[in-house]
Amino acid sequence: QVQLVESGGGLVQPGGSLRLSCVVSRSISSTSVMGWYRQTPGNQRELVASVTSGSSNYADSVKGRFTISRDNGKDAVYLQMNSLKPEDTAVYYCNARYWDGRNLWGEGTQVTVSS
Repeated sequence: QVQLVESGGGLVQPGGSLRLSCVVSRSISSTSVMGWYRQTPGNQRELVASVTSGSSNYADSVKGRFTISRDNGKDAVYLQMNSLKPEDTAVYYCNARYWDGRNLWGEGTQVTVSS
């Protein structure tokens, strides 16, 4: 059973920063893409950022503020979030898509941006 464990969420003031981490219990070197998604109550889960071995992709709403990175040696993916806004408040989920077709999710970590 592959597990994705997120950490780093919490309460932060507008303009602040947080760094989310996702550690995977199995090697991520065989993933086609790793990503971070977020979801608010009553809304669909949306892609925040994704990263492959050679490129990254961001939602327009976070471009220039968030940075995704992966460390295959540590089987981890990170999301550095700067200049946070109240509208970034959500549960953030880590996602791993493997070349063999598996699509795995973490349990989520809450990010709350509020003064």
